Amino acid sequence: MSAQIINGKQISETIRSEIRAEVDRLKEKGLRPGLVVILVGEDPASQVYVRNKAKACEDLGFYSEVVRIPADTTQDQLLALIDKYNADAAIHGILVQLPLPKHIHEKAVIDAIAVAKDVDGFHPISVGNLMIGDDALLPCTPSGCVELLKRTGNSPAGKHVVVIGRSNIVGKPVSMLLLRENATVTMCHSKTPNLPEMARQADILVVAVGVAKLVKHDWVKPGAVVIDVGMNRLPDGKLCGDVDYDDVADTASWITPVPGGVGPMTITMLMSNTLKAAKIASGLN
Repeated sequence: MSAQIINGKQISETIRSEIRAEVDRLKEKGLRPGLVVILVGEDPASQVYVRNKAKACEDLGFYSEVVRIPADTTQDQLLALIDKYNADAAIHGILVQLPLPKHIHEKAVIDAIAVAKDVDGFHPISVGNLMIGDDALLPCTPSGCVELLKRTGNSPAGKHVVVIGRSNIVGKPVSMLLLRENATVTMCHSKTPNLPEMARQADILVVAVGVAKLVKHDWVKPGAVVIDVGMNRLPDGKLCGDVDYDDVADTASWITPVPGGVGPMTITMLMSNTLKAAKIASGLN
C-alpha cells in the first residue's frame, strides 16, 4: 500500500488562512505586522526566495520592505542597516538572506539582529531559549516539520524519531522541537556507524543532509512517517529530496514529496513568526 502524501502546500495554505484572519483582526486594533528582508548581492536563488517572501507578505496583508544592497557592501554598513531596523517600530521581523558574501561574517550579522525581531530563530539567545524550553521565535523549517506531523495526525509524542543531519539550521533545532513534543529523539550524521540500521528504528524519520536520494526503502521501517527536508537538483534539472521517494513510498505510511512537502512551510512559518513578534511587541493578543 502506497504511503499517504503529506501535502505541504495544502497545509501551508491552511496556516496562511489562519494568519490572514489574525492579521485582519489586528488591523482593526491598529497593528500591522511588518517584515524587512535584506538581500546582499545578486545570488539567483536568493533573489527567488526574497521575491517569494515579499509575495507572501503582500498576500497576508503584512507591511514589508525588501532592501537590496550591493555585494561589495561592507560588514559595518550592513550592521548599521540592521541597527536602523532594530529601532524601527513598524518592523517586527528582520531577515538577512543567506548566504552572505565571503567578506561578511554570518555570525556577526545574526548576532546584530534584535532577539525580539529574530524571525529566522538563529540568534544565540533564540537558540538558547529553544534549548531550555522557554518561549522563542522558532527556526522556520524545523517548526514547519513539526506542524506537518501534528496537522496530519502524526503526533511525535511517545514516538521514536530518528533525525539524520546535525546542522544548526535544521537537524539540531528540529531535534529540540521534537523533544518538546515528547518524542524520543536519536540524532544521526555522517559519522554514525550503521546509519541504515539506525534509520530503520524510527517511527518518524526526518532527513536533512543534502544528499540526493540517500535514503532507500531498506532504511525505513514499514509504516514509518518520513519527513524529507532535502532539496537537491539532479543533472537533468529535476528537483529531488534526500529520500528516494519512489523507492520508499510503498514502505512508509506517510511521506513528504519534494517539491511540495516541507518547502512551502518555511516561508509560512516565517510569516507566523513575524505575526507573533508583532503581537509581543504591541502587547496585543
